[in-house]
Amino acid sequence: MDKQQLKRCLLLFLLLLQMQNIFLSAEVCSNHMILPGPKGNNSDEGQKGDEGEGGKQGKVGPPGPKGLAGEQGSPGDIGMMGKTGPIGAKGEKGNNGLTGPSGFKGKPGSTCDCGRYRKVVGQLDVNIGRLKSSVKFVKNVIAGIKETDEKFYLIVKEGKKYNEALTHCKVRGGTLALPKDMETNSMIADYITQAGLTRVFIGLHDTDKEGQFMYTDNTPLQNYSSWRPGEPNNGFINEDCVEMVSTGGWNDVECDLTIYFVCEFLKKKRNTLTIL
Repeated sequence: MDKQQLKRCLLLFLLLLQMQNIFLSAEVCSNHMILPGPKGNNSDEGQKGDEGEGGKQGKVGPPGPKGLAGEQGSPGDIGMMGKTGPIGAKGEKGNNGLTGPSGFKGKPGSTCDCGRYRKVVGQLDVNIGRLKSSVKFVKNVIAGIKETDEKFYLIVKEGKKYNEALTHCKVRGGTLALPKDMETNSMIADYITQAGLTRVFIGLHDTDKEGQFMYTDNTPLQNYSSWRPGEPNNGFINEDCVEMVSTGGWNDVECDLTIYFVCEFLKKKRNTLTIL
């Protein structure tokens, strides 16, 4: 037998012995309970195992504390122009500017006859004043007049004192209204109401003698009157003129009171409504 065959025989023998030991161990394990061994020492740590697979994603945790402010970013593009804001309050007056240079000397003027021109300008001012007054009067006429068989009546919506109102009517060919009977008085009262007014001057006064009332045509108050209860009473001492209210009642009032008034014009005069 050569060496090669001898090695094979030895290996086969060892293999058979190993298999026999395995069978014997299996028989012992099947017939006896294997008890756990004693607990190892803490110092006897095992080897670190392989890294496991990644776990499932956990729930979202609570928000963390506010972080520190970051660095300022770069400026963005210019935005669209907004709406125009309200006008601001008026500012304070600024300081006076520097005095400018003197201008060139003017040419000598010609001699003026100023007195003559002043007179012309003054007359123009008078005429303009009359024209303005006439325009106001015409506006009142256009606004409407009342009439009876013999007279026209016009409410003038310009606040004036008693004497000014009387003059205003006279220069136009009339006088302040003279309600000498109930029919005329009621017509004027309705006229006041339709005009949206509450009171006007009429042509009655006691300026010459206290308590003795006279119409502006110098006739005394006789058969008809329309005094309100308790009137006339001269309540403020100088109540020497008379007003009519929208109900038709009369009050004695101060002549310096500034209110509207009613003018009266006779129809038989063709030029009663004189403008200038």
